[in-house]
Amino acid sequence: MVLPYSDAFFVMAFERECTETYWKGHAQAFEFFGGVPTRISYDNSKVLVSKIIGPRDRKLTDGFLQLQSYYLFREHFCRVRRANEKGVVEGVVKFTRLNFFVPVPQVRDLDELNGKLTEMCQKDLQRRLRGKMGTKAERLKEDQAAFLPLPVVAFDACRKQPTRANSLSLVRFDDNDYSVPVSYAHYEILVKGYVDRVVLCHQGRVVAEHRRSWGKEGIFFDYRHYLPLLERKPGSLDHARPLADLNLPECFDTLRRCLQGEEGRQGEGLREFIRVLRLLEDYPMARLRKAVEKALAIHAHSRDAVLQFLVPRFSWSNTTFLLDGRKHLRLVKVGKPDLSAYRNLLSQGGAP
Repeated sequence: MVLPYSDAFFVMAFERECTETYWKGHAQAFEFFGGVPTRISYDNSKVLVSKIIGPRDRKLTDGFLQLQSYYLFREHFCRVRRANEKGVVEGVVKFTRLNFFVPVPQVRDLDELNGKLTEMCQKDLQRRLRGKMGTKAERLKEDQAAFLPLPVVAFDACRKQPTRANSLSLVRFDDNDYSVPVSYAHYEILVKGYVDRVVLCHQGRVVAEHRRSWGKEGIFFDYRHYLPLLERKPGSLDHARPLADLNLPECFDTLRRCLQGEEGRQGEGLREFIRVLRLLEDYPMARLRKAVEKALAIHAHSRDAVLQFLVPRFSWSNTTFLLDGRKHLRLVKVGKPDLSAYRNLLSQGGAP
């Protein structure tokens, strides 16, 4: 997105062109510019235009109308096959390719790439165009004087889709399956598809969140969603597909051998090990690993023993009760306990 007067521009990269990426791109660009232009010119993308009626008239998509009704800008579409009508944008595309992508940026993912692109757009604001007065940043302030203000609440750039979780606790969105906790199987789920993540909700409550996949026909499990099911089917621990990529630290294998190695407790030992794994529903792996190691060090092989190293322990050194400011309590006299009174609790003929 580029502003013709100041020549300030914003560049962002996405996996593909779709409604969510257009929404996210607009929201980020408006935030970068510090306001919303009153009119924006567009090419005839199918994401924005569902039908071309005439040289300038267009039937807009529902996604574009949602964006426009939120930010209240006016639209202007170029005529078909008239690249000269968007020459400013074409020029910025050429400039960014030559200056931002040569040499090819070495980044881990799109988030890092977009961070670098934003930094380069910020630095470019300090540049002064030939024949123009002031830097781009100074001319941008003049643009901002004519902008519409940013909404108080940011636009929620996600595509919402109501659906139902199947018997495998999977929800389909954009031709990919994402897991929810087994307790939500067959329940109605609202999918919120963002550019970077997929949020799954039930009755307004977030029940699961996954990193979004832009591939097709993928299945994405969160092993924590299936841990409650293992208590009913402990034999599936070593064969369950959702747990296939669960790489447990070595201390977990040691704990399992200790639990199952106890005489006559192989089956019960496996169930107890699963109860330890279920602590991952409430605690991160790194913290649980340390708790398991501490429990093994004192030869305590149970869920309750591991949990003792997870529950916060408070120091009594800072909890001394003082009478300062409580003068009325100085008059209180507490008598010594009469231990003989406990005999009354014994039933007649009970043990002393």
